[in-house]
Amino acid sequence: MAKSTRFFYCKNCGYQSATWIGKCPSCSEWNTFEQEIIHREEKQKGKALSVLIKSKPKSISDIELEEMPRITTGYQELDTVLGGGIVRGSLTLLGGEPGIGKSTLLLQMGLALQKQRVLYISGEESEAQLKMRAERISKHPNQNLFILTETQTQEIVKHIQELEPDIIIVDSIQTMQSTLIDSAAGSISQIKECAAEFQHLAKTTALPVFLIGHITKDGAIAGPKILEHIVDTVLQFEGDQHYGYRIVRCIKNRFGSTSELGIFEMNATGLREVTNPSEILLSHHDELLSGTAVAAVLEGNRPLMIETQALVSTAVYGTPQRSATGFDLRRLNMLLAVLEKRCRFKLGAKDVFLNIVGGFSIDDPAINLAIMAAILSSTADIPIDAKTCFAGEMGLSGEVRPVPRIEQRIAEADKLGFQRFFLSKYNMKGINASKYQIQLIPIGKIEELLKLLF
Repeated sequence: MAKSTRFFYCKNCGYQSATWIGKCPSCSEWNTFEQEIIHREEKQKGKALSVLIKSKPKSISDIELEEMPRITTGYQELDTVLGGGIVRGSLTLLGGEPGIGKSTLLLQMGLALQKQRVLYISGEESEAQLKMRAERISKHPNQNLFILTETQTQEIVKHIQELEPDIIIVDSIQTMQSTLIDSAAGSISQIKECAAEFQHLAKTTALPVFLIGHITKDGAIAGPKILEHIVDTVLQFEGDQHYGYRIVRCIKNRFGSTSELGIFEMNATGLREVTNPSEILLSHHDELLSGTAVAAVLEGNRPLMIETQALVSTAVYGTPQRSATGFDLRRLNMLLAVLEKRCRFKLGAKDVFLNIVGGFSIDDPAINLAIMAAILSSTADIPIDAKTCFAGEMGLSGEVRPVPRIEQRIAEADKLGFQRFFLSKYNMKGINASKYQIQLIPIGKIEELLKLLF
């Protein structure tokens, strides 16, 4: 017999309460609680996927590890983000904005896995739609890729037991529905129950499961926060709709590093791997332009040479404007204050606009030096040599502070043919400058950068 239960859930974080609350005690958001009536069916005995195994405590030295090779996805960028490939029995959640390419990425992965039997479960698209997309993004059909359009998790389990696939892709977790709970698909209780069932399936059968997840308007993955705790790996697929580049970031990974990222380019035939993004992110001008500087930044463990553009002009509307695309506006205001204090540049009555080329959002503090060089170049209207790059964090007193893994940045700039590299003098310790063809220019304060550039 079904049991009815009334709960109030927070739409933002999934906090559960027996009564309605105005302010969520977990995430401190107001008016986010909604009532949900759950009808739970009593689980029938003998329907479990695995038999009950009595566990007992073991010494950690007595536990034996089994060597389980990872499954390569066919895409080096995706393998890098996953920590070397797909781990058997893992549960991976891929989130991103609508239309960013989540379904395309995993469908391409399924088409590339020719030796594994892949089951693609779709609750959003029909079989004909997936067939049309597969023909558009791949010229070589995969006979081991199977499509299932189903949303009931109990029916999906039956098909999995009959087909015995090697990899499962679920598109998306918000469309799945369990008959054990009588509530609408996409509700908090349904997402929790369906995710728990797929977790049980992955752990008991050693099948890797990929879940596609929607995101909210704030950029967080839709559903309760417990969804991200259940899964083993959380990947964020992001990018600007007006640019072709897409980034796969690893937010959580129980089987690898969370500092890795993969870069793809969206084109007419799907997603293409970008193995050397530095050459794409650098603009190729016929003549030198002021307000442009190249920064040697790190995205994850990968060094990138990325171009920064700044425009400084007189404020004609009275109040100066500050605008930054791909960079924190508060950090920009801090850098402008340092320039005005240390370099005597009067920027208080100037409009300052900053743009990071390629639609990327950069958090690496090493970009500070390049941004200040671009602002100085635009203010003086003097271009910077295209073969010059920068890497340094800026302190409030005007000193250029060292940045980590400087040798990786220098090696990337040297490989791309840059001739001068401005860095903090505190980074020079232990660096063998003779093994690089690029000229290393150490500086200690922002005033030295002004004198050396202009």
